[in-house]
Order: sequence, then structure tokens, then C-alpha cells
Amino acid sequence: MFPVARAAQSLVARGIQHTAIRQAHRKRDPTFHDKYGAMVLLGGAAMFSTVWGYVLTQLKIEWGFSPVGRITPSEWRE
Repeated sequence: MFPVARAAQSLVARGIQHTAIRQAHRKRDPTFHDKYGAMVLLGGAAMFSTVWGYVLTQLKIEWGFSPVGRITPSEWRE
């Protein structure tokens, strides 16, 4: 029985090796990430920079200044 089990194991191992070799030599089609990955990354970085550039330059935010002494209370309306 032992030689039969060893022969079966050898056949299974040989089949796995053939499958691995066949898949390794097959020409692989490029995926979406292979085709467009860098462009999507650059586009996202450009969009991020554009939006934050607008926010930081156009919204008139004063950064790091204390409002103490500059805020005066408005008149009370009755």
C-alpha cells in the first residue's frame, strides 16, 4: 500500500508543479491598477491640493491670532 500512496503523492505534486509553471509563464493581462493606478493617485493628489489651496487662500481665515481685545460686543436690541 505504501508504494501506491507514494505514487499518488508524486502525481499530485507533479500536477501542482505543472500548474504553477504554466501559470508563471502565462502572459498576465494588466489590471485596472496596473493601467491607471499612478494616474488615479496623481489626480487625487491634484484635487486634494486644489481644494485645500482654495480653502486656505479664499476663506479669509486668520490663523493663530487671539481674538482677545479685538472683539467688541454689539449693541443690545430691544
